Amino acid sequence: MLPGRKRTYAPRGCTPILHAPCRYDHLSVMAAVTMEGQFYARVRARSLNSFDSVAFVQRLQARWPENKLLVIWDGSPIHRFKAMCAFQQTPAAANFTFERLPGYAPDLNPLDTGVWHHLKNVTLANVCCQNLDQLQEELARAIKALRAKPRLIQACFGTAKLSLQL
Repeated sequence: MLPGRKRTYAPRGCTPILHAPCRYDHLSVMAAVTMEGQFYARVRARSLNSFDSVAFVQRLQARWPENKLLVIWDGSPIHRFKAMCAFQQTPAAANFTFERLPGYAPDLNPLDTGVWHHLKNVTLANVCCQNLDQLQEELARAIKALRAKPRLIQACFGTAKLSLQL
């Protein structure tokens, strides 16, 4: 769990050294953005799997039961595993259109080019957490602040090199 240092200060000639424990603890986040500037995220203190993908999509469906939803997946393998493929064949998936981005294409993904970039490099810049609980609190605070800025979320679609023809 390494901190994301952006900027620091030290007297001339005294190079600052950041001591951080090197652990492999992590948070996994699955998120969705809408063209209206809404942001939904699911945070877990473990690796996500295809069952988590299905549960996330079902939560989106519960939020907008009458709407046809376009789901654009990144290249993560959890979106292609059996549970998600099986869900896509069920009647419950009738309100969804699933599109997949190429294997590694962060420049096409509004979440990567906009939302995560903003959270990591602006809101959470220089935040150093001692443990996962503290990191989860900081992330929740950052997500709440971002949700209050729908225009910023909408602007993320402009930074992505993805053309949507609705």
